[in-house]
Amino acid sequence: MDEESLGSIRTDDDKLREQAVNELRKRRELAGHVLAYVTVNTFLVVIWYLTGAGFFWPAFPMFGWGIGLIFHAWDVFWPQPSETSVRSAMDRIARRS
Repeated sequence: MDEESLGSIRTDDDKLREQAVNELRKRRELAGHVLAYVTVNTFLVVIWYLTGAGFFWPAFPMFGWGIGLIFHAWDVFWPQPSETSVRSAMDRIARRS
């Protein structure tokens, strides 16, 4: 192998490593978000229970925060666009111009 192809391999490996690190970071952040959601909402349910267990008001923060949690999970697990779809979109945009 020549010097140029070795540099290309290193660059590809660097890109793959960066992508892997970003994906792992996103998953760790989601896990922290889930942990915070469960902890805080458990605390709110305990407060609700200890104060008489009337109207279940913790449902409001659970629902609102749950929407944010769903979007966060979507961002982490929804696949990134493939190179083919990116090229296709670029071609469509170029034809409009």
